[in-house]
Amino acid sequence: MNRRAAALLAAVGLTGCGGYADFSLPPRHGDRAENPAIEMRAEPVIGRGTFADALNPSVAKSGGRYLNLYSAFDGHTWRTVLAESADGLAWHDRGVILSPDPRTWEGGYIAANGSAVVLGDRLLYWYQAGLKSSPQIGLAERDATGAWRKDPRPVLESGPYGSWDEDGVADPYVCRQDSWFYLYYLGQDRARPTRQRIGVARSRDGRRWEKLRTNPVLESGGPGAFDEAAIGEPAVWIWRGSYYMLYTGTNFAGERALGLAVSGDGVRWEKLPAVFRGAQEWNSKVVCDPSVLADGDAVRVWFGGGDVASPDENLHGQIGYGTLTAK
Repeated sequence: MNRRAAALLAAVGLTGCGGYADFSLPPRHGDRAENPAIEMRAEPVIGRGTFADALNPSVAKSGGRYLNLYSAFDGHTWRTVLAESADGLAWHDRGVILSPDPRTWEGGYIAANGSAVVLGDRLLYWYQAGLKSSPQIGLAERDATGAWRKDPRPVLESGPYGSWDEDGVADPYVCRQDSWFYLYYLGQDRARPTRQRIGVARSRDGRRWEKLRTNPVLESGGPGAFDEAAIGEPAVWIWRGSYYMLYTGTNFAGERALGLAVSGDGVRWEKLPAVFRGAQEWNSKVVCDPSVLADGDAVRVWFGGGDVASPDENLHGQIGYGTLTAK
C-alpha cells in the first residue's frame, strides 16, 4: 500500500471514529463593530523578570479573582506560570505550575502557550507540548485540592498526511457554549515555508475532540498584508451579539500584530480592516497572544509584546493590557 492510500484510509478511520464532523457554533445575529480600537496601557502588567520572555497570557476569573496562566521562557524551556490578581492589572506570581516532561510525549521544550477555563472548583488548561517543529495539545486539570494532573497523552493531535494541520497543532483557545467545548487552534502543514492557519474542534468533555471537516476557518492574508506570512493565537468570544476573534498575524519581516474577525456561526469568518500594533518601545515589533474577557460593551485584552521581530522566542517578551471598544 502506498503512502497516499494509507493516509486516505487513516483519514476515513478518523472520520468513522468521530475525529471529524460538520458543525457550527450556536447562531448569532449581532452587529458588526465599527471603528474598533484597543487602548493599550503604556507599561506591561507582567514583566519578564529573570526570564527571557513572558508571553501567552490566559486569563480567567475564579471566586472573584483573576487567574493568569502565562508562558515563561528561560532560554531553553517554556513553562507555565500562575499569577493572581484582584483587578487584572496588579499581578502576583504563584510560581511555575507546569513544566515539560522529557520522559513523555511532551518532550523537553514546552508545556505552555495554553488556554484556561474555570468550571466550578475545577481549572482546566489546554496547553502546547511536544516537538518544537511538530507540536500537539495536551490537557492539565487542577482539582479542588489545588493539585495538578496531566492527561497521559495529547488530547488534540496533528491531522493525517496531506491535511492542513499534518505537521502540528498549537495555540489552543477554548470557549464553552451550551454543553460543548470549542477549541480554536493553529494548524501547520509540511509546505516550505510552513503554512499556518486557524481551525476549530469541538468536544463534550474537553478530551475527545472532533475537528471541523471543512477546516481551516481562517487563512493568512495576501501579499503586503500584516498577516501575509502566518496567522495563529486565536481568542474567540461573544461580543455585540456576534462571535469575534482576535488573532496574531505575522508579516515576512517577522513583525506581529493583532487582527480582528467577526462571525455569526463561529465557522465562517470575515476579517475586519482593523490592525492593532504596539506604540511603545517594549511592544514595538510584536503584539501577539491575546486573551479576552468581555465586560459589557468593552472587552478586556491581555497580550504579549516584544521589541524584537522573532517568530516565537527571545523577543524580550512581556505581557500588556488594553481595552477593546467600538461604535
